[in-house]
Amino acid sequence: MDRIQLLLVGLPLFLFSTDIFNLFISSPPPKPSSHHHHHHHQQHIVKPSSPIQQTLDFPSQQSNALGYGHTVTIDFCSSCSYKGTAVAMKNMLETQFPGINVALANYPPPPPKRILSKLVPVAQVGVFAIIMAGDQIFPRLGMTPPPWFYTLRANRFGTISATWLFGNFIQSYLQSSGAFEVYFDGEPVFSKLAQQRFPGEIELRDLIGKRLAVTKIVDGAGATLWS
Repeated sequence: MDRIQLLLVGLPLFLFSTDIFNLFISSPPPKPSSHHHHHHHQQHIVKPSSPIQQTLDFPSQQSNALGYGHTVTIDFCSSCSYKGTAVAMKNMLETQFPGINVALANYPPPPPKRILSKLVPVAQVGVFAIIMAGDQIFPRLGMTPPPWFYTLRANRFGTISATWLFGNFIQSYLQSSGAFEVYFDGEPVFSKLAQQRFPGEIELRDLIGKRLAVTKIVDGAGATLWS
């Protein structure tokens, strides 16, 4: 096997090993950085500066904001590249409804798809092992190498590349949920899984605006009853 063949075979194996590493090994959470302020003997004299007028956000002022006290949750499929759309919707809602809290979260696929996505790398490793050392594996299992083994062995590069690409495609499909679900204070507002489409910015703004209006009416009626 010359250098070109070694490169063509080694590159998919290297990329596959990086996928395995990123899949099963999660990086530890970053440690909170503690800033220690060392006080020296020198004392810094702070000169009095001109008074700066600042607006303090008291609870009474915050409560006057249109979306204060309400939360919009957007659960989206992170593996489907929906994060950009979710961030754009978040910025739009925070601009249209000051004070509202917009939270973004990943919507995971169903448990069976998640389990199958974990088995795909295992199957890829098994195929690679058979292609590279099948002439030793089959005799140890008390089996004679089947004819398809020699067919795959004759084209190692093509078989390894096809296995790696096809396995990554299957894994990406199993890890995707295709979801873009919007909730207002825990209640569903829009579901991409149900409607098979994304919400428009104007559409989502109107939906959240109607929910806020209803909430304000209910809160006003309750305050009138208690007064």
